[in-house]
Parts: sequence; structure tokens; C-alpha cells
Amino acid sequence: MENNNIHILTNTPSLANHYVAELRNVQVHGDSMRFRRNLERLGELLAYEISKTLPYKEETIITPLSQTNTLLLTEQPVLATILRAGLPLYQGMLNYFDKAYSTFVGAYRVEEENTQLQINMEYLASTNLHDKILILADPMLATGRSLVRSYEGMLRHGKPKQVHFAAAIAAPEGLAYVREQVPEAHVWLGALDDHLNEKSYIVPGLGDAGDLAFGPKV
Repeated sequence: MENNNIHILTNTPSLANHYVAELRNVQVHGDSMRFRRNLERLGELLAYEISKTLPYKEETIITPLSQTNTLLLTEQPVLATILRAGLPLYQGMLNYFDKAYSTFVGAYRVEEENTQLQINMEYLASTNLHDKILILADPMLATGRSLVRSYEGMLRHGKPKQVHFAAAIAAPEGLAYVREQVPEAHVWLGALDDHLNEKSYIVPGLGDAGDLAFGPKV
């Protein structure tokens, strides 16, 4: 699945395939530092690909010997992520967009028997988003509800002029929900997987990204 607004890195052979493979690999899952680093590196690749679509202008640079013209970004995006799992992916993007302002959301899904999946959002610290380019990073795009809920909460701080969602791995159901709810968004993925299971986890997926990066919750 790919159109002008959906971009999947592993559809084309590159180092992204290696990073996604290690993120999935149970033999690597015991090394939380490597898991975080692979998410960070994937964030760097996603940031680089997104950067190709942003606005630029020509500027003159003075060198020790002469001068030259080059294209430079006209503005930095705002980087946003959902705590805690999104932090390594966000850090990779911040490595590349190193002058960007940031927005942080505390959102999580509530899983109770015999109830529909609910998303709680209890924390939001946002810079001004009015007329900005927003990049919202979350490693796992499963149902898409936490991503959309977080984005809708951010709109209290202004309407972005351009929206990008970035994830390491997505399920088709979550991608469809995001496309339905926020059709103007560009979606950037490391990989698009097969389906969600009965507990709304991505298959084949990689497990719980937050637990693998920072340790299991209690």
C-alpha cells in the first residue's frame, strides 16, 4: 500500500530493513540499549526522508576560498511524540532536526475485559502549533486511536499547516483509521505489517516497544 501520502521505507531495500529486522528479533530483545538505538536510527532515516518534502530556499554561503549557493530549510518542524515508547524514535528525528521545538503527550490505552479499547490522555506539553509543520512520532501504529487522540489534543495549541505521522511499524487497520480521521496527514512507516490480533497488537510486529526500550511496566 503506497500513495502520495503513505511512505514505507522497507518497500525499498535499504538499511531500514536491517533496523526493523533487529527491532523484531527476539534474540536482540534482551538488549534494551540496542533496541533503543535501532528505533533512534530508524527515526533518523524517517526524518531524512521527510526532510525531502519540506520547503527550502536558496542561500549564499561564504567559504574560506569563495562563495557558493545551496538550498536550506526555510523553517524547522515541530517534533511531537507519545511518552514513553516514542522517545527513542523522537530522539532520532531530533538528531536531524536539531533546531526543532518539541511537544510531548502522555497517552495510553486502557485494556479491560468486556470493554472497548479506550485511550486516556493525561499529559500534554506543547509549543505553539499554529501554521507549523508538525511531525508526530510513535513507534507502533496499531489501532491508530492513540495517535489520532494525541493529535486532536494538540490542536488546542494551533492548527498545523502540514502534518506528518511517523511510525516504525503499522497495522493496516491503524493506517486506515488514521487516513480516515486525518486525511491530510502524510504517513511515514518503517514497515506495514499484516494485521492486528484480538488484543489489538500488531502481527508479526515486535512486542511492546515501551517495555523493550525501558523495561516492563508493573
